[in-house]
Amino acid sequence: MQQRNNFLVGVILLIWFVISFVTNILGPLMPIIIETYHLSLTMAAFLPFSFFLAYGILSVPAGMMIERLGEKKSMLIAFALNFCGALIFAFNPQYSMALASLFIIGAGMAMLQVIINPLMRTAGGEENFAFFSVMGQLVFGLASFVSPFVFTYLMKELATQPVANPIVSLLGGLVKNGLHWTALYWLFSFIFVLMLVLLALIKMPAVELKEDEKSGAISVYLELLGKGDVWLFFLGIIAYVGTEQSLANWMSEFLKRYHEVDPAKGGANAVAWFWGLMTIGCLLGLVVLKLWDSKKVLKIACILSAVVLSVALFGSKELSLWAFPAAGFTISVMFSVVFSLALNSIRKHHGSFSGILCSGIFGGALVPLIVGALGDAIGLRYALLFLYVTLGYLFFIAVYAKPLVNNKTIKLKEIFSREK
Repeated sequence: MQQRNNFLVGVILLIWFVISFVTNILGPLMPIIIETYHLSLTMAAFLPFSFFLAYGILSVPAGMMIERLGEKKSMLIAFALNFCGALIFAFNPQYSMALASLFIIGAGMAMLQVIINPLMRTAGGEENFAFFSVMGQLVFGLASFVSPFVFTYLMKELATQPVANPIVSLLGGLVKNGLHWTALYWLFSFIFVLMLVLLALIKMPAVELKEDEKSGAISVYLELLGKGDVWLFFLGIIAYVGTEQSLANWMSEFLKRYHEVDPAKGGANAVAWFWGLMTIGCLLGLVVLKLWDSKKVLKIACILSAVVLSVALFGSKELSLWAFPAAGFTISVMFSVVFSLALNSIRKHHGSFSGILCSGIFGGALVPLIVGALGDAIGLRYALLFLYVTLGYLFFIAVYAKPLVNNKTIKLKEIFSREK
């Protein structure tokens, strides 16, 4: 049995926090970026496109690189990329620099996500891996919940002179062209430097990848890409991540445009609760998936999400402010269900298949861009109806999927009979 390294487990959870804190801040920022640079919705959509394009391109190559360089060197490279990406925009806050910055940060984040799951299994012990994986998702959700409130706090503090908080004052002093919101990128830069120092100082165990975690040869990928089921689930990941990121990135702009909600307050609050309720939904999902077949859970989640989306788009201001965050709850189990159905639908090459599925995170680039382009043509409200297509595809997967192994469920009466 592996000896658990609690300190390293804590570091990995911290990395999960940093990934989420930085990744999911774009939603609250979107209306302010649009206003700052006078962007069309299509041009604004190229911001998340740049970030998630890096995921789509680099997920598989990152796995191959990490097997050659090892975890520590790869993590240092990843955070160095993150630092450079944040700094080039902080020094030169222009739209073109934002695109480059987000692509570079996305590349670093893609590398980190490939590294930390196998590393957590080694650091925490294989027998604790499921527990710490859930813990990682909780930390990820917590960071997504916290980051919009940090943004709101920074904007509020920097709007009042003199700034009372010395750290915020320092960040404000570094801001270029009076763009207070770009203080976030100076904050990210400092966080990435601290992570680089921390990782440089600690020792990391050698990670022996299990067979289903290894990247295969090119021939393996070509073999997998010849299978219809691989494409079915790859497109499913695109559909899910596209739905998630379209909601997260466009809800604040929608609320501003149709209900005159302040992006720095009400908009940021809605995005925060979207991620917060998604985290709660993930926890509840662990219980639900023990009671119901995962295909049934996915069907119900798709139907509820379509209903909540309809309320968000066509309801009153109060209903919209409630329904957008609620969508985080209704979609929360979709990613894990689609991913597990996918891996349970093929007999071998799970590591390579996981790499292909992770490339489907590119959906976070593609779908928000489609919504943005449609938004310029027909308005954002009707453009977001495109999410019925992605939700419909996920429902199709729930109907069509024929996994070799179904998720193990127990009946409520079995639970109560055990307690007697």
